[in-house]
Amino acid sequence: MGFVRVAAAAEVPEGAVIEVLDGGVPYAVCNVGGEVRALLGVCPHHGGPLGQGTLEGGVLACPWHCWPFDSATGICGFNPDLSVAVYPVRVTDGSVFVDLP
Repeated sequence: MGFVRVAAAAEVPEGAVIEVLDGGVPYAVCNVGGEVRALLGVCPHHGGPLGQGTLEGGVLACPWHCWPFDSATGICGFNPDLSVAVYPVRVTDGSVFVDLP
């Protein structure tokens, strides 16, 4: 794993979620109360694009079927046995860096 620049910090204002690609893999990057978080961007339910979903509080909802995921833990609100990976984030010099596999 290594930290990769995925976006400018200005692209992820508070309350926003964006989709970024690294090596063809989608990731969801969101800003919850000033804390930038990153998750694998593929919903385990039917493969929906989490980075195109909605963010309410700390919950990221898949745009296809509204499955909710805790943006801090990746755990699904409908089924705690389902989750998506979460990754460490650093915001430095106006850029968002994520520790990606």
